[in-house]
Amino acid sequence: MDHEILVDLFKNRPSLAAELLVEVLGVPLPPHSGACTTSIDLTQIQPAEYRADVVVLLLGDDLPVSVLIVEVQLAIDPRKRFTWPEYTMGARAIHRCPAGLLVVAPDPDVAAWCAQPIETGIPGLVLRPPVLGHEEVPIVTDTAEAARRPELGVLSALAHGAGEQGANIAAAVLPAVRELDEDRARFYGDLVLNSLDDTARRALEAMVKGYEYQSDFAKKYVAQGRHEGERAILLRQLRARFGELPEAAVARVEGAEIAVLEQWAERVLSAKTLAEVLDEPS
Repeated sequence: MDHEILVDLFKNRPSLAAELLVEVLGVPLPPHSGACTTSIDLTQIQPAEYRADVVVLLLGDDLPVSVLIVEVQLAIDPRKRFTWPEYTMGARAIHRCPAGLLVVAPDPDVAAWCAQPIETGIPGLVLRPPVLGHEEVPIVTDTAEAARRPELGVLSALAHGAGEQGANIAAAVLPAVRELDEDRARFYGDLVLNSLDDTARRALEAMVKGYEYQSDFAKKYVAQGRHEGERAILLRQLRARFGELPEAAVARVEGAEIAVLEQWAERVLSAKTLAEVLDEPS
């Protein structure tokens, strides 16, 4: 998973961190009626190491009732055992309310490291970071749930799209994200589709063909997935037959329609030259 993509999901839905803490990790939070992101700078001098990935304020009657630090951690970084306590205490001091931390760590080894208690040296003051690992991410297969919380649906696809539930997750999330603004819908659709492995893509294509409730948006993305798959396969075949490809040849393949890709794929085994496949003049 990409660091900035995960960060953007939490920025786009500020309540997502609180929802995951309460519903998935069982961390109690104060009652609140809203959530918003706020400055990621947590000290007066604002060095880079004291800027969290996302800082969320939980609000009650428009006043902060809790501040949550969201950190996406893709690798073990011993420095975080010093900065995470600083983040939480700095945010608590700035916003004058209780502070919490959510660490998102998709890799199991990194998640286990992140979850280790951090002894601050002050008796009784030990930070035990709540960690959302790969396995803890909910599997979202309900379209209504995906429509209510699209960022959670996308997070579910990123975590489980290559597994046995990948097609079911995509079938729920793709119709849901079509209701978002065009840029976000396209971005989320691409993320969901790219998270699937070949088996999940084929299963999703069969589901779209078999069920009327699937949206045109979902069908478009499944067709796009098939197109991208054909393109990648053809490029692998061409490289296997003819070695490293000229940039011009790669550009032609990447810009071709699926019918043309299928014609070229039929020629690969019998053609003696790359030009014969791509119908270029000798």
